Amino acid sequence: MKTIDLAASLATFSEHYKPRTVGQFNDHDVMVVKVKGPFNWHKHDDTDDFFLVLKGELTIQLRDGDVKLGPGQMYIVPRGVEHCPVAEEEAHILLIEPRGTPNTGNAATAATRVVV
Repeated sequence: MKTIDLAASLATFSEHYKPRTVGQFNDHDVMVVKVKGPFNWHKHDDTDDFFLVLKGELTIQLRDGDVKLGPGQMYIVPRGVEHCPVAEEEAHILLIEPRGTPNTGNAATAATRVVV
């Protein structure tokens, strides 16, 4: 069996908001991403959005208030809810999404899927 080293996977890139797929299960991608600064406001009409902070702090801005997360904390944004991830300093996040889900909510502006 092959284990997945999340820290080693995160060490292979430096770009922010460009997720890397590290594993797959049940037609879902397990991804790691480095974030810093604000992303863009977006929503996913067909799926929830899962965030687990591995390192640093992440604020998920919602139209009705912010969710602040630290290492080991997670939040699931319900499908159809507008949100904007923001990190003052670089943070490392684990994401789980159905394969092919655009990170921006729009396939035309989404980051290219990269498997590590």
